[in-house]
Order: sequence, then structure tokens, then C-alpha cells
Amino acid sequence: MEIYQLRYFLAVAETQNFTKAAQRSFISQPSLSQQILNLEEELGQTLFQRLGRKAILTEAGNVLLERTRRILAEVEQTIGELKAAPELGPKVTVGAIPTVAPFFLPAVLAHCRANDIRINLHTREDFRNPLIEELLEGKLDWAFLSSPITEPRLLVEKLYSEQLLLAMGADHPLASAEKITFSDLKDENFILLGDGSTLALQIKRYCGEHEFEPKIAHRCGQVSTVKALAAMGLGVSILPQSSRSANDPAGLVFRKFSGVAPSRDICLVRHRRRHPGQGALLFAEAARAVVGPVPTQASKAPFQSSATNPTS
Repeated sequence: MEIYQLRYFLAVAETQNFTKAAQRSFISQPSLSQQILNLEEELGQTLFQRLGRKAILTEAGNVLLERTRRILAEVEQTIGELKAAPELGPKVTVGAIPTVAPFFLPAVLAHCRANDIRINLHTREDFRNPLIEELLEGKLDWAFLSSPITEPRLLVEKLYSEQLLLAMGADHPLASAEKITFSDLKDENFILLGDGSTLALQIKRYCGEHEFEPKIAHRCGQVSTVKALAAMGLGVSILPQSSRSANDPAGLVFRKFSGVAPSRDICLVRHRRRHPGQGALLFAEAARAVVGPVPTQASKAPFQSSATNPTS
């Protein structure tokens, strides 16, 4: 079995067509077909059902597909680490959801620089489902995701917990209320991240537990946009405590919920069967060092920037 045969196999599996796979692989279609036949002969298994112009994976093909993606990802990781300039350090690919990436990743990088930990970091910010797919495909070494994460092929390590706060303009009536509960928000316009956001789903779930559906007035792609609209008085939002910053828009106010405050867990996630390289191990240790001991209750994240806007 050769690496190039696995690349051809993956191309056919993803395009479901030998001609398109050949074009993608810059090889003639007869040559690609012959290599797939050679691979099937070596394995003693039929990998594709040839249905006219379509090539559909057999049961054996599906088993090989998962392993092929992992093998090729390991090969690419090894090549990248060997090619990386020594002064840059080993390559690490990390994904993070939008409510973590701008607040936690800079803290980890600052820790690496302060402690002369040299890694060649490549990052990707996206919602949870796309990041999980990239973890499973071997495109990411690590991802920072919020729980729950139920995919059995992923190894999940809790890093920290943090409270969720109500964000609104300073002129909003709730900004000066003595107590705030989720029930107080049933008539409010909400400003949320997109449908793929785990935070948005968590907010909708909390609202459902208080027997109302949130009225979503604005959908945003970035936390900074959510903050800007909330500060303008266009609605309320719920954001993690770590997202507070001294650079927040003027007039933005954060308030804690009364009673048992809503919270979330942030986890460091990798593929269970992908062995971390040197750079990935260094990055994980840096992330753990930034967080420190995992608190038993939701609390202020240790990497949080000092903020001047009020919280009560």
C-alpha cells in the first residue's frame, strides 16, 4: 500500500466519480482506476460499488476512509514539522469557537512568547460543528470547544468554567435592576451569534427552561458586533465573562444573573486516535498553564483582560 494510492482512494471517495478524482489528482483516469484496482487486490476487498458514473463506498471502503484521512493527516503533519524553520518551531493547527478565539488564544500565545516556547501556530475560528469535522478529518491538532461534546472519536479535557453575563446598553431598565433572572428577558429582543454557535444554542435552551422562546432581532458573526449592537440599545445578549474587555464599546454594561448563574465549560479537544506531535504537546501544556488549576465552580477566567465596564 502506497501513500499515493491512499490519496487517489480519498479523491474518489470524496468526489464519488473516477473522472473527477483523476482530474483533482492530476492523473489520467485509466491510471487512477488501475491504482484503485491494485489497492483492492492488495487488501482483498472491494472498496467501491461502480454504479454507472458514481462510485459509492462499500462497507470496507468506509472503514478504510476514516483510517486514510488519519494516515494522510499524520503524513502532512510530519512533513510540515520537518519543513518548518527551526526558529519557528513545530507546526500546530488549532481551532476555536468565536467566543473563545479572540480572548483565550492571545493569552496562550503570550505565555509561549514569555516562556520562549517556540511553535509555528496556525489557527482557525469557526463554529463547533465545522471544527469537529476538521478534528475528525485530521486537519486540526486541537480545538477549543464548549461542552457538551458527544462525538466518541474525540478526547475531551475540561479547561475551565465561566459564568454567562447579561450584556446591554447602560440605559436599559435591567442595567439598574436589583435582581435579574431569565424570566425577565421574555419580552426582550436578543442579539445572538449565528445558528451554528453553541452559545446561541445554550441561550435558547436556557430560555426554553423558563418557558419562552427568545425573540432574535439580530444575528452576528462576531462577538464584537454583538457588543456594539447591545451598547447601542438594540437588544440584549448573553456573553461569557471572559469576553469582557477594557476596549468594549462605551455604554456597554454587564450584569450577573441572580441565584444560580448560567455558565459554560470550555474544553481542549483532539482526535482520540491522533497522537499529538511535539508542537501540539507544547501548545496543550501552555493552554493548561494559562488556565491554572480547574476551578470547581464557574469563576473569572484567569486570562481575562481587566475591564472598566460595570458588572454587578
